[in-house]
Amino acid sequence: MSVNIVAFGNERDVLSEDSQQSSLMWSYLRRSALISEIDSSPSAEHARSPVTTEYQACVFGNVRLVVHDCPLWDIFDSDWYTSRSLIGGADIIVIKYSVNDKTSFQDLKDSYVPMIKKALNHCSVPVIISAVGARKNVPCTCPLCTLDRRSCVTTSEGAQLAKEFGATYLELHALNDFYIQKYFGGVLEYFMIQSLNQKSSEKMKKRKKTQKCHRLQPPQLEQPEKMPILKGEASHYDSDLHNLLFCCQCADVAFYSEDSSKVVKAHKVILCSVSHVFMLLFDVKSPADIHDPSILRTAQNLFAVEAGAGLLTPHGVPPCSVPVRVVVKDSDFCSCLSDILHFIYSGAFQWERLEENIKKKLKDSEKAEHVLEKVKCILKTPEKVNSLRDCQSHQIKRLYSTSLRLFFNTPVLADVIFTIQGATVPAHRAVLVARCEVMAAMFNGNYLEANSILVPVYGVSKDTFLSFLEYLYTDSCCPASILQAMSLLICAEMYQVMRLQHICELYIITQLQSMPSRELASTSLSIVSLLKKAKFHNSDCLSTWLLHFIATNYLIFSQKPEFQDLSVEERSFVEMHRWPSSMYLKQLAEYRNYIHSQKCHCTIM
Repeated sequence: MSVNIVAFGNERDVLSEDSQQSSLMWSYLRRSALISEIDSSPSAEHARSPVTTEYQACVFGNVRLVVHDCPLWDIFDSDWYTSRSLIGGADIIVIKYSVNDKTSFQDLKDSYVPMIKKALNHCSVPVIISAVGARKNVPCTCPLCTLDRRSCVTTSEGAQLAKEFGATYLELHALNDFYIQKYFGGVLEYFMIQSLNQKSSEKMKKRKKTQKCHRLQPPQLEQPEKMPILKGEASHYDSDLHNLLFCCQCADVAFYSEDSSKVVKAHKVILCSVSHVFMLLFDVKSPADIHDPSILRTAQNLFAVEAGAGLLTPHGVPPCSVPVRVVVKDSDFCSCLSDILHFIYSGAFQWERLEENIKKKLKDSEKAEHVLEKVKCILKTPEKVNSLRDCQSHQIKRLYSTSLRLFFNTPVLADVIFTIQGATVPAHRAVLVARCEVMAAMFNGNYLEANSILVPVYGVSKDTFLSFLEYLYTDSCCPASILQAMSLLICAEMYQVMRLQHICELYIITQLQSMPSRELASTSLSIVSLLKKAKFHNSDCLSTWLLHFIATNYLIFSQKPEFQDLSVEERSFVEMHRWPSSMYLKQLAEYRNYIHSQKCHCTIM
């Protein structure tokens, strides 16, 4: 027997100077007297999903304990299916956060708790919400006080979240023996005992059923054939944007040194998505919008936009055809600008490589440190602490990276407008060209759209096209229904965005698999119609799976009028792979006739 615990969230204080602070789950495993034979060696699953750490141990003597610790919430954005699988197999869920990280708590409350609720789907899995750490600046309750009330997560906020979630709320002021063993450990071990009792009860019921003897056994029903497994495609979001810098398509910024020699071209929307300095430089934000003096000083001292660079372009000519000229005032920074832009375009993730490249190029440690501090200032978020010495890549990304979502469906910096169903949708050529090969050919080839600001869109609805653009900007999508996912799949096939097509396929399959038989029998959704659309739009994996799905649920679909719309070839496949098989139904009828002729009572029938 085993107990599976899944822990989400990062309880470590990002402002703390203790970089070796142990995690909550690892501290419990090491300190608890009930735990033995701890194995923390990386597993095969950890190798595939580096954001998850797996621990295995024994509890209560011989009960296998498996703990999945996921400190980064990125798993819900980048690999939704893995996160859903973890939640589905959990006996206990632990949600952790630092009381000194209000931003992460707000993200947890607004974004990730609803995702966990949806994945649980009303399952009675116990949830523990743990607030870790001692508050460093307790907010004043005086109504006249001007202290920042939002810098810490209060007890009432954590308790309210637990109440809304139906979870148990714990406050752990320190990861010591008292809070780990007696407080957190006591609650966790109580839920482990409850889980084991429930599993023992279910096991006993199954055993009693199997011990019942029958004088005559009914025919054995074989399991249906295994359906084809669809594998998701890895994201290439960062590499798409990185390749955009290499090809320089749709560039609308040109950086120059003070002696007017060209350095490199770039794109406003990419730069502004990661830096408030560039937002200020390209008039996306005004100085009044930014209350951090260091960002204002960095923009003024490091860059200068040449006069006349922002003039309007002739009618009908895309704005990106005349790049804005920006002078880089710092010569050392200018010489490393190419490496810095590669770092930004690759997702601001490879900080160690950037450090190495700058030190190798400048060959002077003081100058290199000066340039690196400038990079940190450029990537700085207003009102964030700037104590980032000795930072690792994941910390830089966590503090600095923002999203192109800021510029999705907004006219700010937009250089193309789609017209669809009488409405207009603003967009940015750089993002479209980087993320979609069809649009790259459309905007850079000998097509009318290459020199036009207004681009009409036909064949899809406005909502579907907005969902498609949202994926291009954010690398994520959440269809509201199976029909919407199919519409988005058709749009993805039209623009040849294969990963989005696979995501829609997986969504449709997941939704159909979770649909109970009763709902499947009464639904107005036509599975045969989905099959026809999948075949027409070259979705071979989905069409094959849908055929297997119809065959596996033969008794339901054979009674529906839409079953007659299957082609001869499709009908032949379904009849060959149907479940239950015609042979089983024949044997079952013979068994019923025998039971009736013997006039004996069958406990199964």
